Amino acid sequence: MAGVIPDAPVDVLIVDDDPLVRAGLTMMLGGTPDIRVVGEAGDGAEVLPLVDRHAPDVVLMDIRMPGMDGLAATEAVRARGKAPEVIVLTTFDADRHVLRALRAGAAGFLLKDTPPEEIVAAVRLVAKGRPVLSAEVTRRLIARVADSDHDRRRDRARARLALLNDRERDVAVAVGQGRSNAEIGAVLHLAVPTVKTHVSNILTKLDLNNRVQIALLAHDAGLLD
Repeated sequence: MAGVIPDAPVDVLIVDDDPLVRAGLTMMLGGTPDIRVVGEAGDGAEVLPLVDRHAPDVVLMDIRMPGMDGLAATEAVRARGKAPEVIVLTTFDADRHVLRALRAGAAGFLLKDTPPEEIVAAVRLVAKGRPVLSAEVTRRLIARVADSDHDRRRDRARARLALLNDRERDVAVAVGQGRSNAEIGAVLHLAVPTVKTHVSNILTKLDLNNRVQIALLAHDAGLLD
């Protein structure tokens, strides 16, 4: 749940080319007892060395930066083993580039004008492995993305989902619909721990990072139409 304080401090790396934005985020997050800002970067090229040095739990990543942008940096970070979670920061709530970041394994995105308490809650959620992308935002984002390779992506997604058994496929569709574990359990008549097991199996079988990627795959396969 939002606002739940983890047992250990959440270490955060802030990446933004605007020093004022970095200062504001540092002040905001540093004022909480359970979140610790361990580093700052003004360019995506600085991210990997800082991740190696500080081992943050969460990276707040701006998209538009000189040098290496946040998209390339997100892909580089998430391609590593034991990668930190990434929250993409953007000024556009339907920026098509956000989808690329989500496909690379980002846990979600936040608008830069998101209220401070929501940013703090999002960092806590992501540190627990939960995405910060609502079902409504997911639908709006996907609907506005250029879809020129729709057929090829649909076929590829369906081939991947064929690796799942029937129950896992049902759970994947429900995740794509934005349902919580409790809601999935109610709809499919499953206990919540069983739903969690199915979600974990889906992530493992399909080599995915989080529920957002399950939702995107279900959408690509045309299962949410």
